[in-house]
Amino acid sequence: AVLSVELADVSLAEAPAKIIGQQKIKPAGQVPISFEIKFDSSVIRPQMTYALQARITADGRLMFISDVRHQFDPLTDAPQTIMLKMVTPSKETAASIFDQLWVVDYVDGIGAITAPQATFRVSEAGKAGGSGPCNTYFATAKVDGQAIGIGDIGSTYKACAPDVMAEEKALFDALAKAASYKVDAGKLTISDKDGREILRFSAAS
Repeated sequence: AVLSVELADVSLAEAPAKIIGQQKIKPAGQVPISFEIKFDSSVIRPQMTYALQARITADGRLMFISDVRHQFDPLTDAPQTIMLKMVTPSKETAASIFDQLWVVDYVDGIGAITAPQATFRVSEAGKAGGSGPCNTYFATAKVDGQAIGIGDIGSTYKACAPDVMAEEKALFDALAKAASYKVDAGKLTISDKDGREILRFSAAS
């Protein structure tokens, strides 16, 4: 685990906090963890507001954070104690795009899809696929931040009713046009390069 403690100028409510000094302790070890932040005292201005903020991460994942503002005078000699709170993964962070089974709700050119149910799944290893309205399909996926690219789409060769086959073709066409995505409250939306929503999914429970 890594502890990061920052001394920040938080005077401007609408602007990002300005970091004046920081200490990172790695590995952080057991709590309580003592810290010391070195900073240039000449930058401290009497009319400004200063606060300490801290977080503990493990493998890049946020585990604990200071959730109340720890305001103080940086020029005081008094030792400061910051309480950190454990971060409970919200549905949103838990529902990243990866390793979640997504049920297709809407496909560009077709509209809402309910039956037969189609699914989509993507792994961090770059594999994607699921059940189409008719066939099982597989693809490669490249996810970088909010950008996504899906290629090499292949599927099994079952024939279904013409309207189901049309839904499946529209699904595969939309996947091939994927450019960006957004996960929000158990919903996944995929947009094309022009930012137009072309696919919508719900997380399967």
